[in-house]
Amino acid sequence: MRRRDERTRQRNGTQPAGRTRLPLRRSLLGRLLTVSALVAFCSVAATAWLAVQTTSVAIRQEQGRNLSTDARIYDTLLGYAAGHPDWTDVDGTVRDLARESGRRIVLTTEDRQPLFDSAAGASPAAELPTQASAVVDPLSVDTVLVPDAVPVGTDRVDPRAVGPFLLPAKERTVLRRSTTRSAECLAGMGIAADVVDSPSGRPWVRFVSDGTDRDSELKCLSVDGAETTATEDKALRALEQLADACLKRQGRTGVKLNLDLSWDRGYGQEGTDVGSSAPVPVPETGSTKEEVIERRMAEDKAAAAAAAGVAAEGRKAATDDSAAQARSSGYDRAVAACVGSARREQLTAYVAAPALLFIDGPGAVSVPGFDLSPANTARIAGVTALVLALTVGASVIAGTRLVRPLHALTGAAQRMRDGLDSAPVPVGADNEIGRLALAFNDMAAHRTRLEEQRKVMVSDVAHELRTPLSNIRGWLEAAHDGLAEPDPAFVSSLLDEAVQLQHLINDLQDLGAAEAGALRLHLEPVTVGDLLGQVAAAHQGPAETAGVTLEVATAPGAPPPPPVEADPVRLRQAVSNLLSNAVRHTPPGGRVTLRSYVTKGGAEVAVEVSDTGSGIPAGDVPHVFDRFWRAEKSRNRSTGGSGLGLAIVLKLAEAHGGTVTVTSAEGQGSVFTVRLPAMTDGDAEPPRHGEETTVRP
Repeated sequence: MRRRDERTRQRNGTQPAGRTRLPLRRSLLGRLLTVSALVAFCSVAATAWLAVQTTSVAIRQEQGRNLSTDARIYDTLLGYAAGHPDWTDVDGTVRDLARESGRRIVLTTEDRQPLFDSAAGASPAAELPTQASAVVDPLSVDTVLVPDAVPVGTDRVDPRAVGPFLLPAKERTVLRRSTTRSAECLAGMGIAADVVDSPSGRPWVRFVSDGTDRDSELKCLSVDGAETTATEDKALRALEQLADACLKRQGRTGVKLNLDLSWDRGYGQEGTDVGSSAPVPVPETGSTKEEVIERRMAEDKAAAAAAAGVAAEGRKAATDDSAAQARSSGYDRAVAACVGSARREQLTAYVAAPALLFIDGPGAVSVPGFDLSPANTARIAGVTALVLALTVGASVIAGTRLVRPLHALTGAAQRMRDGLDSAPVPVGADNEIGRLALAFNDMAAHRTRLEEQRKVMVSDVAHELRTPLSNIRGWLEAAHDGLAEPDPAFVSSLLDEAVQLQHLINDLQDLGAAEAGALRLHLEPVTVGDLLGQVAAAHQGPAETAGVTLEVATAPGAPPPPPVEADPVRLRQAVSNLLSNAVRHTPPGGRVTLRSYVTKGGAEVAVEVSDTGSGIPAGDVPHVFDRFWRAEKSRNRSTGGSGLGLAIVLKLAEAHGGTVTVTSAEGQGSVFTVRLPAMTDGDAEPPRHGEETTVRP
């Protein structure tokens, strides 16, 4: 009926709900594709992010190194220009810088006429970039490239450009002697100070700490005055003339410059420039400590005079001071601008002309950068898409190969559910899927064997029940028809058939209880030797009738085995089944032997039943404990029995915590061995006599 329904469903094109194909989003293949694509996307994104971060850091580091190298090259060439009137002998300096930095250095005039090229003659020089790296001009310093160690004034004139202020050796010696005495005086008062030379060669005192005693400083610094030398005075007067000419063109009065290029405020004849006589400093370029202190004292005096004037004059004086400060501020700006232009005009003849500086890496034109242009973006996107496509393709191939055997297993399982014969599932490589297919095939084969045994069991049970029932019915019908007399022989024959029927029913009941885990055992200490003697005595008659010698063997001088905790009735039943089976399969003149002994480990007691019968074929040995299995397929109980005895022995041995094994050689006999746990002195007290124990699997 089931097969007919299956054929009807196939013919109508309908399948059970369990056989509908899963949607891709819920299938194993779909999940594998999703996970693979997600992993690939995350991997590509993480790799791209890491590459961008690493490249950016490397670029910043390279740019920092290049900027540091550029600044050093620029500062060195700037110092050369500040100390030389032209670029005639710059080739040695440029070569040294190019060798140390490993870069190409080119100097040209402002109209790009070459002055010197470090790569000249080595190889065909590449064209110069459109924009120069810097302009080397000591009178207009690039404050971005100049190192922090070189102070630059607001006029952007390199402090190393001193021009006519450069002191000769004789004047330097005189000034150093005076400055050294001042430093020694300060050291005697516990004030740390060093003697430092300015770019012009004038030494000056530099204090190690700012927290010094001002009175002590004045006392030591006043030992010898800091008078200007003849060279400085000459250069300073020339600078004043240039500055005064600039101021006169603006209608302003002249200026008196100090050595540090600060000045005293003058007063105009027509009221255009008014103010106090306080010095207004400009950025210092090598001023001495004495000069700084003198200016501070002048400032203090000017501040005191201004305060006294305010107190004496009142509100009118305060108003005049405000107007004077406004006018003097404009005058100071004009003086500062004129002094700066005069200084550059004075130094022009002493410094090199401005030059364009080009700095290139080996074979490079500019500092490397990271250009994420649309073309590069498209290239990255294309590579990412290609990686994802390859990942998805590989996942599809791998997923298909993974899912195909699973589909085969699912189809085979569904065919088994529907009661159809299922062919073995192909077993692939030795992996998880292959082992699953192999286990499924074993399960299917075992299920097929169980199904065959079930069918055989039903047939055997029907036959075993029909035989005694047919005999009983035949004898009763004969008696009913008057063909047989109900004498004692008649009753005995009926009793034998009823006993056989009862034995079969009892065997089925015991086997069912053992398999269901509901077999009740009455456990108590049992002496195996005594039990074997009782079983041998009970089977002595049938053995003699069959012409078989039955004996209980004991090893000479060996101690008896220890007792076992068992149900004596069930244990006797197991041994009886083995013994009757041995007698049945032993020909006349053969021998059946019962023996008990302790195993080598001493933890088990073995009960051995051996015979010299026909033996069991090697291919049938694994099946001797199956239900209703018989080596001879005959249904004659005199030769094959019901096929339940050995199955019951196995279940009873397992219920007692033991095992049963068989060894057999065809034509020589068989040996069945039951092993049970032995009782020791340390075991717990066994259950009392008559106590029931239910054994479950």
